[in-house]
Amino acid sequence: LIITHFFPPRPGIGSVRLGGLAKYLPEFGWHPIVLTSKLPYKPEGNFTLVETPAFEDTFTKWKRRLGADPQRGFKEQIGSLENIESRKSKIASRFAQFGKGILAYPDFAHSWYTAACEYATIAIQSNQVDVLLSSSHPVTAHLIANTIKKKYALPWVADLRDLWTQNHYYPYGILRKTIERQLELRTLQEADALVTVSEPLAETLRHLHKQEQILSITNGFDPDDYTALPLTKEFTITYTGQLHEGKRDPRALLAVILELIDSKRIDESRVRIRFFGPKASWLENFVKEKNMESVVSFESVDRATALKKQAESQILLLLNWDHPDEKGVYTGKLFEYLGARRPIIATSGSNVGDNVVQRLLKETHSGYFVSEPDDIKKIILHYYNDYETTGSVMYKGKQGQIEMYTHHEMTKKFSELFETVIR
Repeated sequence: LIITHFFPPRPGIGSVRLGGLAKYLPEFGWHPIVLTSKLPYKPEGNFTLVETPAFEDTFTKWKRRLGADPQRGFKEQIGSLENIESRKSKIASRFAQFGKGILAYPDFAHSWYTAACEYATIAIQSNQVDVLLSSSHPVTAHLIANTIKKKYALPWVADLRDLWTQNHYYPYGILRKTIERQLELRTLQEADALVTVSEPLAETLRHLHKQEQILSITNGFDPDDYTALPLTKEFTITYTGQLHEGKRDPRALLAVILELIDSKRIDESRVRIRFFGPKASWLENFVKEKNMESVVSFESVDRATALKKQAESQILLLLNWDHPDEKGVYTGKLFEYLGARRPIIATSGSNVGDNVVQRLLKETHSGYFVSEPDDIKKIILHYYNDYETTGSVMYKGKQGQIEMYTHHEMTKKFSELFETVIR
């Protein structure tokens, strides 16, 4: 029984991980029963889907009560909500500042708990369930699994795609963190094994939790998602996904490209830098200021289209967060790029030292991790000279190593762990 809020077609990296697991578990002798909240439409696959009724998360409820648009971000509406009375406007401001830490405990999905426990009970009474898997975020999935574990004494594996209170981007204050850490310890002490997505994060878990089985199982990609496509005629650098100013920020790379164009070391008419993802006005303004509109483009596309854009690109750009603790974090985007089988340039605002992304790129020969402008320039020129010579950038990825990061291999590791906790 897999307990997860994120599952295809609901978007998110969690959906990719759990969707791959449900797809490939039958090849290892397992039948997945997926418990999730109501999906936009029914996915296909060799698994049993158990959908709870849709629940309204905490923030949507409060936006509705305060007269705000439930479909828009709360903070962006404050100060521009003409339909909210003065008193309600003050409440809205306070809620935007403090409400997340108080009302959404332990997360936005806590109102899913009751219905999910009920539907999990029905699923177990109707099927022979041998093992539980809960995956977060939201961490409410672990609260549900904890209850079911106690009720039926089933082996339980807790999958923390992001760490709980040990997450270096934990968004709340010290008081809530202290209280929530006790909840984390009480909840996960019932689990037979803990899983996270990298060995450094697994080591962090070992400092807090006492399970014998604490291990890493990386995310992966599904080869079935990709088809071989002709490469673009231009020297194309493609980024897919969200951008964050000052964190997941490509301006250093764009500045290098502009310098190379101005110095005539690369041909402006042959270079294209493409961003596929949500609108980032701060980056669009930067491009206009630097008169790079002929080189840089922006477009919002669905995931299937994004995967095609990756596969046709000469180079793929991976932007890492500028934080020392990021050394233990793989982005889900990295595994998509491995699946596209195109050279990768991974960069961040500073050199975070030896990190898992850097190691994976070296292991698979699929690209380079760079941080300093001079290093970015060297890699761009290396690839551009390759392109000028042969008409395309050569891909030198090691196929055998890359295949270790498929969903099939990920699922194999989960299957072996399930067998271990059952024994």
